[in-house]
Amino acid sequence: MPDLVASAFRQILLWPFQLVAADGGRPTAHAWDDLLRTGRTAWKEVDDEFTGDPHAFQARHYHEFVAFLPYVQRFLYGDEPGVHGYGESPMRVFRRGDVASMRVLLTDDAAPITFEVAHVDLYFFSDLDIAILAVEVAAAGLPLDIVQDALFKMGRVYPAFWEDDGQAGNCPRRVEWLDATGRTLATSDYDARAEYLHHVCAHRAPRLAAHWAWVVGPIDAEGSPLRLRQIEYYRMPVLAYVALDRPEALTRADFVRLAFAMEAGPSDVPPYSPRYLVDFESRHCYDREWHPGNEAGRRQSLRFLCCGHAFVAVGPAGSGYFTNAETGVLGQFRHELFLLGVIAHFHRAALLMLSERLTVAISGLDFQDKGSVRTFRRAIRQSLEQFLRFTHRYWFHEVSDQGRARELFRMWTAHLDTDRLYSEVREEIQDMNQYLEAGSTRRQTDTVVRLTVVTTFGLIGTVATGFLGMNLIAAADEPLPAKIGYFLAVLVPAIALTVLTIAKSGRLAEFLDALSDEREPPRAKLAALRRVWASREPRRATRRGDDGGARRSAAAAPSPHPVQP
Repeated sequence: MPDLVASAFRQILLWPFQLVAADGGRPTAHAWDDLLRTGRTAWKEVDDEFTGDPHAFQARHYHEFVAFLPYVQRFLYGDEPGVHGYGESPMRVFRRGDVASMRVLLTDDAAPITFEVAHVDLYFFSDLDIAILAVEVAAAGLPLDIVQDALFKMGRVYPAFWEDDGQAGNCPRRVEWLDATGRTLATSDYDARAEYLHHVCAHRAPRLAAHWAWVVGPIDAEGSPLRLRQIEYYRMPVLAYVALDRPEALTRADFVRLAFAMEAGPSDVPPYSPRYLVDFESRHCYDREWHPGNEAGRRQSLRFLCCGHAFVAVGPAGSGYFTNAETGVLGQFRHELFLLGVIAHFHRAALLMLSERLTVAISGLDFQDKGSVRTFRRAIRQSLEQFLRFTHRYWFHEVSDQGRARELFRMWTAHLDTDRLYSEVREEIQDMNQYLEAGSTRRQTDTVVRLTVVTTFGLIGTVATGFLGMNLIAAADEPLPAKIGYFLAVLVPAIALTVLTIAKSGRLAEFLDALSDEREPPRAKLAALRRVWASREPRRATRRGDDGGARRSAAAAPSPHPVQP
């Protein structure tokens, strides 16, 4: 490990999760606002810079805005108030200001590290019940091995396992949230092994570490109308900014550990095999401005590393181009590049959430239960509406025409594999929607067949009763009671005959098919007519269709199993 120290280190933890109602369903549109009004939370909505005092609108806000394409600008910032069009941004941001610092004990034999907390924000996305927690921390003068361990350990929502001595594996020994006076607000409990085991056994869901449960409160708190559901990996995605005096002194193994946010290790031994890392530079390194061998350009040399769940910017601490918080890479990292990460991980979280909803919908489907079928149909149509809204409002492949932002976003989403995930969700929704359309078409076809049968047999009665209009029964001069009697004498049998025809319309349709088929012998046609009046149909199976009604199909031959339509 070279004797390198990060003169500036920033880490932004992103935690996408799903919001559900306390009863497990979808939360109401105003659930979060209702919770804010109770005064039980430290979260406050962040004022939009575009609606505040124009004199307070800073250059970095402008740089951030113009970095994105117009349709991404509307997604992030909305349209001008009062203008009919896109409307307000579907993204709302809340911030809590009671957390000033984060004290972390990475290992038992190391001194605690106190990170300054720059922001603790919560991003909400309308219509999709997705939220992303963003925690930005900063420190100075950290050795490279501490930087690597911080990237590896700090973003653990809960422990994955415990060592033989009872300590949580791959987790810090202790994490504390501190206020401005240094008072402890919340402390981690990674070593509470029994409580984690009990929670999973009782609830079939992982238990959040105490300090993370506290920071997202009152979500998931006792009595809260909102619950948190983990969407993916227990390790939070992370963005990091590392300013070193001599970034060219980093070895290939060092860059691999930074790119994959791995724990510290020897600089001359890569953490993975040479075969696995054969294309490391082409797949995980963005080297557009990386030229460490060029003495003239070394001071401006910087490198971006990405593996999907980790994104790291490495550059020289002595370069204003890299360290300027307004116009340099540091300012871009905290604003434009941060928003790239929010968009990329929001896309993935939203698609995973939509896929899960489809799974829940199909899991609860029971063809024998009309209520279950109606619920399934409604859930699929809601998912289709949400997917269409996501596609046309939130989904984009290009976010910027600036070369660096455009290429980094492509690299990021390629590692997150969101294009494949989008295609899979779209195909799943289309398959289920086609299934519903097929069921609707089948019901319409059955209705047309039944109406055709009723019309055909009703033609006989129409022709027969038409003779009544030819004065075969001269009742024009009869008294009114007699006319009413004649009318009822015709009406009641006509209604009974119509109802009977509708009830037998399925069998009558088969009889008409047999009667119209010239290849059928007279015996087969008579057999079809007898089946119309049979009390039950031999060798026929009745199955509930997707509309909750019975669907019948004739058996081609005797079989112990019903013939499936």
